[in-house]
This record gives sequence, structure tokens and C-alpha cells, in this order.
Amino acid sequence: QVQVVESGGGLVQAGGSLRLSCAASGRTFNTYVMGWFRQAPGKEREFVAAISSSGVGTRYLDSVKGRFTISRDNAKNTVSLQMNNVKPEDTGVYYCARSRALYSGVGLYSGWGQGTQVTVSS
Repeated sequence: QVQVVESGGGLVQAGGSLRLSCAASGRTFNTYVMGWFRQAPGKEREFVAAISSSGVGTRYLDSVKGRFTISRDNAKNTVSLQMNNVKPEDTGVYYCARSRALYSGVGLYSGWGQGTQVTVSS
């Protein structure tokens, strides 16, 4: 089993960049797909990006393609989300979780961390 802790959130101006990190514990990290999700106040949690266990395969929410990049370092048990050219719509609490395939459904992920707040000012 894997436990995760998200970090790196903060306040950033529209057009700026931010890098989020997800630090995982456990000896099976390299067997899981890892995903990033976000949740704005009053809205449902939504899929943002996911990366295969090897790091070769990725999947993104259409609205973040070309702006966000997900990556992982299995040697360090970490997953990152590089957020470039951020928009106010990117505001929300960002969460990291695991799955068994490159799913986009919230219900197919587990092991959620506590999240890290990202606020994009206009």
C-alpha cells in the first residue's frame, strides 16, 4: 500500500508557473498508476492528469494539455505536476492518488492525500 503527501501549492498569478509534488511511501509505488485531481469550492473533484507505473504513458484533462506535465521518479517515490501558463480556472485543491490503469474516473482511484491548495489570481 502507498500513502501520499501533496505539497507545492500556493498563490500564483495567471500566466505563471507552479510545480506540485506528491511524496509517496510504501514499497509498491512503482506498480501503480498515479494521478492528479483537483477540486474547486462547490464543485466535484475532477481528473487532471495520470501517469503509468513506468512513467511512459500519460493522460491529461483536455483543458490542461500543453500547459501541465505530469512526471514521476520511481527511485524517489515521487510524482510531480508542472503547471505552466496557469489560469484562474486552475484554482482548487490538488490531490494525488493511485490506480491500476490510466483511468480518469475519481471512483477508480484510492489512497488520497490531504491535498495542496492552488490559487491563481487574475
